[in-house]
Amino acid sequence: MNLSRDQIAERLAGAGYIADAELAVAISLMDLLKRPLLLEGEAGVGKTEVAKALAAVHSAELIRLQCYEGLDQSTALYEWNYQRQLLAIQAHQAEAGGKAGAIEDQIFSEKYLLERPLLAAIRREKPPVLLIDEVDRADEEFEAFLLELLSDFQVSIPELGTITAVSIPHVVLTSNGTRELSDALRRRCLYHYVDYPDVDREARIIMARVQGAGASLSLQIAQMVESIRKEDLRKVPGVAETLDWAAALVGLDVRDLADRPETVHETLMCLLKTHEDKARLSREVTERLLGKVA
Repeated sequence: MNLSRDQIAERLAGAGYIADAELAVAISLMDLLKRPLLLEGEAGVGKTEVAKALAAVHSAELIRLQCYEGLDQSTALYEWNYQRQLLAIQAHQAEAGGKAGAIEDQIFSEKYLLERPLLAAIRREKPPVLLIDEVDRADEEFEAFLLELLSDFQVSIPELGTITAVSIPHVVLTSNGTRELSDALRRRCLYHYVDYPDVDREARIIMARVQGAGASLSLQIAQMVESIRKEDLRKVPGVAETLDWAAALVGLDVRDLADRPETVHETLMCLLKTHEDKARLSREVTERLLGKVA
């Protein structure tokens, strides 16, 4: 059953993810067309969380492939259980007088196959959510390998032949834009750019994810974070950092940021991840930004 945009948004919210209207449309079309969804945006804006929330929406298994430089097919698709194969060969040699060739078909069978994320995703009876995380960190050769999977939902294993998907998984790819992705990959996907949330949506995210964060405090935190993001920072804080900071403030029993400026400044370590950024956000700057929030 395909869900409408509003139904998608409502169910994502129930899973703790507050989506904007465009993302809800993208996910609705993704389910309707059975197409992968490419989410692009800065680190920390919540791209990975979309896949996690989508798995909750569909009550589906989340299968994650974390990409990195040097990722190859054997790590992403399948491997043979070499230890079991070697033991089988040795046992066969002992029984058959040293003729190892006769066992070749047996050891390259399902019994000795180790599934990795891509193969596992297309062999599930119930469609899982396949998250191909930070695909821009993988090499161009691996990106080219993905094309068969994303277009036909099938993969080729030399010893077993072509394996076609039992069910079509919900595929989410994320990219931080560290390198340009190929046109071929982009053509196979629906596309959505995930930006930092506006103040209202970030306040709703805080209330949904941080127990004890009331509306007033959540709005203040979201306003403060928006102001901090406008400063000349090396690493702009993402939504994950906002949630960490909100949890810290709630845990320290902060009810109003203006009442606890010292605590606000001391806890900015939850947002700031470099020495340079901590130096830029001096106490004077913190007080100036707090004045805007108040």
